[in-house]
Amino acid sequence: MQVKVLGPLEATELGESIVPTAGKPRQVLALLALCAGQVVPATVLMDELWGADPPRSAPTTLQTYILQLRRRLDSVLRPHGPRTAKDVLRTQYNGYVLEIRPEELDVQEYERYAAAGLQALDAHDDEAASRLLGTALGCWRGPVLVDVQAGSRLAIEVMRLEESRIGVLERRIDADLRLGRHHELLSELAVLSVQHPWHENLHAQHMLALYRSGRQWRALDVFKRLRATMVDEFGLEPSARLQQLQQAILASDPMLDDPGRPGEGRIGRLAV
Repeated sequence: MQVKVLGPLEATELGESIVPTAGKPRQVLALLALCAGQVVPATVLMDELWGADPPRSAPTTLQTYILQLRRRLDSVLRPHGPRTAKDVLRTQYNGYVLEIRPEELDVQEYERYAAAGLQALDAHDDEAASRLLGTALGCWRGPVLVDVQAGSRLAIEVMRLEESRIGVLERRIDADLRLGRHHELLSELAVLSVQHPWHENLHAQHMLALYRSGRQWRALDVFKRLRATMVDEFGLEPSARLQQLQQAILASDPMLDDPGRPGEGRIGRLAV
């Protein structure tokens, strides 16, 4: 089986989709997929579907959803094949387990490449880090489970993965800046600055890429727009780090021209 959650929900067996059309069975499949190989207690699934006040019929209705998923699996699995629907979607310890291999789930592929990329960063191998983190980000097809209504449990997983994606993206851009790829990053960072109008580090990376590309005035304009947004929305000034970067750009500080590894000096991590 191939299951994808980093974007619209997809689950296929032998090329045929087993994703239900109804909303709540889709939630069940999505949560089981995100916890693949682990027992998801029935109480957790009911909390996802109905919150803190489930109907009296919740246990029976949940069993019906599991039965529907198994029927969809049975309809596409090979007759007399090595696995049945009950082998793929098992009942265990008053809960359910979706048994799929790590390579069959896009989340696990993403996390494997992301971990390898972060190890490469720790080893100061920016070339490998950029490649591996880029491959991790390539597993994404859009927002997590964009076509699934998320209850409280799924919402936590969605937030965790989205935060992870932004962190991996920042680290990949860090590596690319250290490799002197500031020109290639300009269009990507321009889009990211718009998509994340309050994200200081993405704006800092954009400012640095612009400065290194000979566009000092535009780098300062990025700071000006971010400051205006933060003051208008939250009544807050940009952080001391970002203000420090602005002053370094105004002074044409030579530290900003060095694409090497960040130092511990007065510009700190923002001098990527």
